[in-house]
Amino acid sequence: MDAYEKVTGALRYGADRLPPGTAHAVFAVATVGKGRLLSVDTGAAAAVPGVRLVLTRVDIESAGFLLGGGYAFQSLQPLTSDQIAYRGQPIALVVADDLVAANEAAALVSARYETAPVAVEIDAPGAEVVVQSEVLPDLHDISVGDGEAAYAASPVRIDREYDLPQQHPLPMELVASVVEWQGDKLVIHEGTQNSSAIQNGVAKQLAVPADRVDVISPSVGGGFGQKNSLQPHIGPVAVAARQLGRPVKIVLSRSQTFHAASFRPASRHRVRIGADTDGRLLAAIHDIDQQTSRHDYFPAMYSELTARLYDISNFHSRQRLVRTDVQTPGYMRAPYESPATFAFESTIDEVAYAVRKDPVALRLANDTAVDPVTGHPFSSRFLADCLRRGAKRFGWADRSFAPGSMRGRDGSLIGWGVAAGAYKGAAAPATARLRLVPTRSGYEATIWVDGHEMGQGIRTAINRLVADDLGLRSDRIAIGVGDTRGVPPQHLTAGSWGTATALPAVHAALKKLRAQLGLGPRGRLPPGLGETVVQARTQAPGQPEAIHERAALGLPAGGGPEYPNFTSFSFVAHFVEVRVETTTRRVRVPRVVSVVDCGRVASPTTAASQVRGGVVWGLGASLRERSEVDPRFGGFLNTSLEEYPVPVNADIGHIDVGFVNKPDPRLNAVGVKGLGEVCMVGVAAAAASAVFHATGRRIRHLPMRLEDLV
Repeated sequence: MDAYEKVTGALRYGADRLPPGTAHAVFAVATVGKGRLLSVDTGAAAAVPGVRLVLTRVDIESAGFLLGGGYAFQSLQPLTSDQIAYRGQPIALVVADDLVAANEAAALVSARYETAPVAVEIDAPGAEVVVQSEVLPDLHDISVGDGEAAYAASPVRIDREYDLPQQHPLPMELVASVVEWQGDKLVIHEGTQNSSAIQNGVAKQLAVPADRVDVISPSVGGGFGQKNSLQPHIGPVAVAARQLGRPVKIVLSRSQTFHAASFRPASRHRVRIGADTDGRLLAAIHDIDQQTSRHDYFPAMYSELTARLYDISNFHSRQRLVRTDVQTPGYMRAPYESPATFAFESTIDEVAYAVRKDPVALRLANDTAVDPVTGHPFSSRFLADCLRRGAKRFGWADRSFAPGSMRGRDGSLIGWGVAAGAYKGAAAPATARLRLVPTRSGYEATIWVDGHEMGQGIRTAINRLVADDLGLRSDRIAIGVGDTRGVPPQHLTAGSWGTATALPAVHAALKKLRAQLGLGPRGRLPPGLGETVVQARTQAPGQPEAIHERAALGLPAGGGPEYPNFTSFSFVAHFVEVRVETTTRRVRVPRVVSVVDCGRVASPTTAASQVRGGVVWGLGASLRERSEVDPRFGGFLNTSLEEYPVPVNADIGHIDVGFVNKPDPRLNAVGVKGLGEVCMVGVAAAAASAVFHATGRRIRHLPMRLEDLV
């Protein structure tokens, strides 16, 4: 719906607002990895012409950690104490008439520190390992049957360890806000996935009623999990705006986002899989160590997927957290599922070679219609269809089994790899308000619903649903999302539940509208109808009505994958071809085939775009992306697009996308499941298996680089 505006530059994001009299804010940040702030010298900064304010302390409280009953990506709120928890932590906020003066002044802020030993890697001395189930007792390790005994008795046993790095999302639109006081009303323009959390979190920090805070986020400009909660800059900027009596704009630099926002934590996986000589999977044990911060426990939930990917009746996992001196890690597209499947599916590929069975055939032989963890059926599961259709489209039947046996005309080594993936079928409470207005030429409809437009195409999916139901042209439908001034509370959009949450609420509102007007279930609207307004609420299966109160408070309220009578996941199969140049060992990916089971495809164009984007993300994780740390002084080193390489168009070949497109009516009335995250899951494993098939070399870490193949 907004494609034309995007390509012409007409679309406005949060930082594009510039009210009259706007001042500009820039952070000065800590240059040590851990310690205590002894003093901050702001004299030189304050003397820069145009500087209006330099804050080193703000009297606000922590908004709390999002996963600990709060609203923010971490519990630590900078500028409220002298403790330095990580390199890059803000120590002063400079506000000036223009951005040039603010940047110059921020660079002149100096500080003295009392330093402490720093640990930023999970193996570093001083990193503290804790058992997750002991510090987060509500998160139990998954255990089904007797994994250890069954593994020990298996004729075929594969035991492997995998290392996954820290990675940062790099949304096109930077973390940014424009904050303005209009009397006693605080107005925040912010690109966020969670307007309600910002509204309630800032209200808590400033001790004002939440209804005096408006958060406006019509378009996020890319979120990928990094923008799923209150960011630590908003509270201090609101304080500055109130003190100055003028709007304040802040745009974190790309470098600062590496330290001022969440990231994918490093993790280490030990996977043990037992099978019989025919490739029947008998046991699996998945142990994980995952990085977290000192001040929060970001939970590890990797085995939620791997326990359910195949029919394995003996499964056990143990998940530990490693406390390090970084900001709190967080969700980044397919946060657990992408690393987990790289480890698990790479091991599955090794099982296939150990029993000399085709990797697709082995996966098909171990498919299941029942969740091995709960014993409940899956709401729908068409993973086998994904594998069969993908294999046919890819030409898998022409693959030779032996590594190094396929060559291109230029002599390059050709490798074909496959992997399966899944992502929980999540859903959340939502409210939809529909207004139908007669016009001279027909009708116009306005729909407000919980949701945020992050580029995934939620407006397009909603528009299609309303247009198909009411028989309206797309340009006669207005859609409001991401704005707390509307009726819905604008609960978090994340966890791949955006479409599966918004569309059922809109569907319920359409159904209610037709009932109120005495119309049939479908068909064009007859002439002569008056203005009509309806409102409807939906929630995930089994959730009580009271869950809407939690959502209205800005607290996470999603459900899944376990529901009262079923378990729900989206599924995918990826087929990847690599070409390895024989001298330099440069790896190219000329083509990928991805087939997805996401229930009903609500918007084919944007759905295909989502899958292609997810594949690009997966290839970036496979061959490019790693956030390098400084073990001596803390912090991340490659904090720019120049030094944190992501794929560009020249890196990407043909991506062939297919959908099973079978509705899942058990999860919701529209039959949709999540898509935006599952499309990345398994890409890295398929790429690694393709590299093995081309070269005979197993690489058990990411990214795979030239030095791994020379």
